[in-house]
Amino acid sequence: MTASSLNSREKRAAVSLASVFAFRMLGLFMLMPVLAIYGQSLEGFSPIWIGFAIGAYGLTQAVLQIPMGRLSDKIGRKKVIVGGLIVFAIGSVVAALADSIQMVTVGRALQGMGAIASALLAFASDLSRDEQRPKVMAVIGMSIGMSFAFAMLLGPIVAASWGIAGVFWLTAILAVFGIFIVTMLVPNAVNKAPKGDTLASFSDIKKLIKHPQLARLNAGVLLLHLTLTTIFVVLPSQLIKDGLVADHHWYLYIPVLFLAFLLMVPIMIVAIKKEKEKQAFIGSVALLTISMLAMSAWVNSVVGIAVCMLLYFVAFNFLEATMPALVSRIAPASQKGSAMGGYSSSQFLGAFLGGMLGGYVAQTTTTQAVFAAAALVGLIWLIIAWKMQVPPKSKVISLMTKLDSEEHAQTLASQLVALPGVIEATVVRDENRSYLKINDKEFDLDQARKVAGLI
Repeated sequence: MTASSLNSREKRAAVSLASVFAFRMLGLFMLMPVLAIYGQSLEGFSPIWIGFAIGAYGLTQAVLQIPMGRLSDKIGRKKVIVGGLIVFAIGSVVAALADSIQMVTVGRALQGMGAIASALLAFASDLSRDEQRPKVMAVIGMSIGMSFAFAMLLGPIVAASWGIAGVFWLTAILAVFGIFIVTMLVPNAVNKAPKGDTLASFSDIKKLIKHPQLARLNAGVLLLHLTLTTIFVVLPSQLIKDGLVADHHWYLYIPVLFLAFLLMVPIMIVAIKKEKEKQAFIGSVALLTISMLAMSAWVNSVVGIAVCMLLYFVAFNFLEATMPALVSRIAPASQKGSAMGGYSSSQFLGAFLGGMLGGYVAQTTTTQAVFAAAALVGLIWLIIAWKMQVPPKSKVISLMTKLDSEEHAQTLASQLVALPGVIEATVVRDENRSYLKINDKEFDLDQARKVAGLI
């Protein structure tokens, strides 16, 4: 086993926690392509209530995700994750038994109250070494992407056979599977990862809100997920109007998502190798905007919608994959957890606002106007993102340090930041830990350990 490889414990943690993420997200994503169609049999059905039902989950997630992460630091990761999955399962059962769209919305809000994403990510950090943590996070990230694609296939099939209730019953079953995985398969953590790397602090988030580049990215992920939930309020129903029956929607979704992934990969490779990340980012936001504008014009054509969706998801996949890395690179060395907590909360808040926007516009105007509204959101994002700055490639590591006083901490920070390859150094006396943002090609870990008194 080499230092550049995951050990058996890390592999087990990555696979098991990614499975919990995938099972949970699969149940949520399955609802998006079917609620607007099969929810029409529910009492009180209307476009605006469909928007509420889709977005309610995002609202409670946005509010509770950071507190649940902090709670997991006090009472234990597994307790919070299992408790969150139980709440999620209860919300699924409430929605499955509902005979009105209002009760479905209550069930969705309950599902969101099982906000375990931050606790899961913190647990993954606890179970991995500093240098291997990005690989574990990448496995989890890939599982979320795969669950979205699989949900586009499974959701219409399940709903066609068992209706909306069947989708919610399946989400409850998947939550139970998740509890089994957490209790039986996920290793127990011996140590906790540094708080600054994993958990969000409200005081830090208040400071980070003023950071112009992080603010652009937080606004960006909010607007990205706002467009996603906005269009899915009306897209499934429009496909039926255009002649594509509900249980055949996956014929469109799966090829579009597969091709979008294939087309996104070379864009990402070129952007990184040619150092054109900003141009690719701005171009993707522009492509997303154009695709929504074109969809508003081609809304009566299945082929036209398919082409527009392909363009949309090429842009969506690129932006979804690159923004978390940019947040990590821009965030101050000791505040990565807080930066990612603010980013994730913005993501969920965007899902809520998108449901509201899509439902309101659909109920008061036309389907074309919904896609036009999404295009307007994209244009606003393009204006916000235009002056973004892409930081140099870096990663954050942390070192345990023995600190006698605040003066000692300041002196050590000055010594560490002077080392070759160190972009930023933050010494946190309360944690007895130093956080370094480094250029990996120039940084010498042994030299930093020597300065920190570890050798």
